[in-house]
Amino acid sequence: KAQFPFVDVVNCLFEDYEPVKRFSNIVLGHVLEHVSDPVSILQLAKSWLTPDGIILAAVPNSRSIHRQAAVIMKLQSSEETMSDLDYHHGHRRMYNPESFRNDFIKAGLQVLNYGGYWLKPVSNKQLHDSWSKEMLLASMKLGERYPDIAAEIYVIASH
Repeated sequence: KAQFPFVDVVNCLFEDYEPVKRFSNIVLGHVLEHVSDPVSILQLAKSWLTPDGIILAAVPNSRSIHRQAAVIMKLQSSEETMSDLDYHHGHRRMYNPESFRNDFIKAGLQVLNYGGYWLKPVSNKQLHDSWSKEMLLASMKLGERYPDIAAEIYVIASH
């Protein structure tokens, strides 16, 4: 709020939010993997949209190349297995591209576009300790090229 005083900040649960106006854009950045009932949250968000509004959402991808590597190395039993770090961050589920899009369909939304970003072949610590800015930017572009194995997936949806 201090950095962006023109932005209205609301601090409450989605289920308790009662907007005074409708929105043309709603961003759910790393929200749906944390909530008890993602379909009901999407239905709420849909009710807050203007007729031509869109929802933009992103979540971690269970099929990320780094998660697949963890399975091969027997650090995880499956791509869908949540790690200690997932639990630490409050994740309740893992999404793959199909299960993510399916929640939008269940909520009565039309998926306009979907994809991925950030090809992440190594752990966060390895990225932080040894990757240059150029390596990170290239990794983002590669994730767009290979969305099924990108670390993050997104959906853009409307009424």
